Amino acid sequence: MDTTEDGLRTRRITVALAGNPNSGKTTIFNNLTGMHQHVGNYPGVTVEKKEGRFHHKGWEITVVDLPGTYSLTAYSIEEVVARDFVVEEHPDVVVDVIDASNLERNLYLATQFMELGVPLVLAFNMSDLAASRGYEVDVEALSALLKADIVPTVGNKGKGMTELKDVIVTAVFPEPLRPARVTYGSGIERELDMLAPLLRDEPALANRYNARWLAVKLLENDHEVQRRLAALVPDPSGIVAAVDAAAARIEHDFGETPEIVIADQRYGFISGACQETARTTTETRHSTSDKIDSIVTSRALGIPIFLGLMYLVFKLTFTLGDAPMGWMEWFFARLSQAVGSALPENAPLGSLLVDGVIGGVGGVLVFLPNILLLFLAIAILEDSGYMARAAFIMDRLMHKIGLHGKSFIPMLIGFGCTVPAIMATRTLETRRDRLTTMLVLPLMSCGARLPIYTLFIPAFFPQAWQTPVLWGIYIVGITLAVALAKLLRSTVLKGETAPFVMELPPYRVPTLRGTLMHTWERGWLFLRKAGTIILGISILMWAATSYPKPPQGTPRGLSQAEAARLALSHSVAGRIGRFIEPAMRPVGFDWRTSTALLGAFAAKEVFVAQLGIVHSLGDADEESGSLREALKQEYTPLQAFCIMLFCLISVPCMVTVATVWKESGSWRWAALQVAGLTVLAYVVTVILFQAGKLVGT
Repeated sequence: MDTTEDGLRTRRITVALAGNPNSGKTTIFNNLTGMHQHVGNYPGVTVEKKEGRFHHKGWEITVVDLPGTYSLTAYSIEEVVARDFVVEEHPDVVVDVIDASNLERNLYLATQFMELGVPLVLAFNMSDLAASRGYEVDVEALSALLKADIVPTVGNKGKGMTELKDVIVTAVFPEPLRPARVTYGSGIERELDMLAPLLRDEPALANRYNARWLAVKLLENDHEVQRRLAALVPDPSGIVAAVDAAAARIEHDFGETPEIVIADQRYGFISGACQETARTTTETRHSTSDKIDSIVTSRALGIPIFLGLMYLVFKLTFTLGDAPMGWMEWFFARLSQAVGSALPENAPLGSLLVDGVIGGVGGVLVFLPNILLLFLAIAILEDSGYMARAAFIMDRLMHKIGLHGKSFIPMLIGFGCTVPAIMATRTLETRRDRLTTMLVLPLMSCGARLPIYTLFIPAFFPQAWQTPVLWGIYIVGITLAVALAKLLRSTVLKGETAPFVMELPPYRVPTLRGTLMHTWERGWLFLRKAGTIILGISILMWAATSYPKPPQGTPRGLSQAEAARLALSHSVAGRIGRFIEPAMRPVGFDWRTSTALLGAFAAKEVFVAQLGIVHSLGDADEESGSLREALKQEYTPLQAFCIMLFCLISVPCMVTVATVWKESGSWRWAALQVAGLTVLAYVVTVILFQAGKLVGT
């Protein structure tokens, strides 16, 4: 709770929203904060930080959505971030979202918040699902045992949100409520009582941390806490010696390490609380989720169902997106005409606005309907619980190529954007798995490539072939990623594959609100990129295609199209395109396509903007049609497919390269990715184009 300079309390509360993955935490966050959210990164790390706010009974309440985690023992970056926010930032209250149908497992995280002594509220989410499975909890009795308020909620229906807001306020005002103390048995407690005073005597520790919690973490051999102890205490040798001696005594008495003993005691505490307050009112039976899983995760049907769903997603993307995409094309064509006619002929500003800004950014924005539809379909699959099954299904294949089953989760994220997918590899246990997954992730067709596909496919392929071609492009990327991962794990990244354990959440009906919010979040990122990176690169590309102008001695009597082609050829971009054209001829690319590819390194969508600029400058006259029509006049379907394939495989965007550099800790891995994918793209596309020419495609 914030205070003013005179010590009076202001009516502001900071809430840390925590919970296990698949507990419905994100739905609760969206219900509480609505559209009043912003996304950034936690200081010093690339983990996404979501914050939102709402007002309730005169209080301004800020909610920080912590990364989903099963524990506060720091094994991954997400666990470190979640714990550090609570320990270092001192939120007024922690709301732990718990899957009420899996109570004992979810309460393990709650006990660790109780160890910190922070005001705690438990949101028993999916309480309707728990009731349908026959679980009955005496909420009042369990709340009294834990000394923490409990609110039953149904996040996907918005139930319990008002009660949760009420409890957040009462947990802080007029006095913060402290949860019950978790005890570990006489043997552990004796050691904690000896260690805690030593830690309190160190001012640098006493002013920042709960001494008992610190003692527990040191006994658990928490490396992050050990590192901080060494950094904050001038001479920690006495404390380290005392911790080592205590750990040795515990291991001698119990026959297990303190970490295992303490974890067992936590589960014992949870089990005792649940035995007193929870009961099953019906016999255990297979749930609807189990029945569905027997089909969608079976060995025979799992992969065909997954491929069929992906095919359906692409079919809907094209079918439903065709009309609004046509409207967007009409709008930008009319806008271009209006701006062009309002400015003097041959004015540089007019060329900049029409060819650079509208032709570049507008050429990308016309594909927004298709992108939103794709993101909407993926959001539905994620929120329903199916995407977790997809990872489980693909685990068998992942192990055959030497990857961890969890690697498929970043790959799925990669269909949206490669950058967060690379960040998601931090959940993988071994460095080999992380590096292998990072290096092949660009082969997943991210949303930035979709404008390229939706530009070329309707232009060059009949409607009956459009969905199969798009589906085929995605399958080619996945197949190449699998083959490349196998090669890496057989050569430079040899090693054992870690076992795969993953929770399969129950199936849920996605909420309209949650699905639309997830779609909007991803769509907004695309719009923001169009207004920043793509706009900037489009202007630079316009300048590169406009200057220098041809010399004064240029032949007269040329048509407008011929004069424009000559001007483009004389420009900086044209000269670069002409220079690399001989190397790109075996791939089927002319100098204009090669020129446009240069800007794709900034962002893949920019390739479409570059084509718009290059072709509007190269063949611009009153009779020119849309970019799609211009491309149909210049290329064949074989060349169009090769362009899409090259854009899929070749060097990823610069943000991806920078992220690989940062996440891998070495520029060498980023350089290997850039060189390897570019060579692979060239070889594969040359083979396809030359083979197509031979058979007369």
